[in-house]
Amino acid sequence: MPKPQEHVKRPQDVNQWAHQMVQQSTRQEIAVTKEAAPEPISLPNPAQISAFMTEMGRRGGLVGGKRRLETMTRAERRKAAFKAAKARWANAKK
Repeated sequence: MPKPQEHVKRPQDVNQWAHQMVQQSTRQEIAVTKEAAPEPISLPNPAQISAFMTEMGRRGGLVGGKRRLETMTRAERRKAAFKAAKARWANAKK
């Protein structure tokens, strides 16, 4: 924390007073920023980003399937099951 400055007599002219206030405020601001310089932030590498996004997708997938079945009608479930069976049999023939 910066040391308190000695009392300086305020100038009579408003412009000089404003100049003095700006000088004081910038002097204190510079002193504070030099003391508390933030440490540089290290960015994650592409492998870390990929692993994080994979985990996020997995969590969403585990919840999404159950919610989807709860909201689907019987006809929609039947249609999805038929489509899945058709896709499985198409892969088996190849």
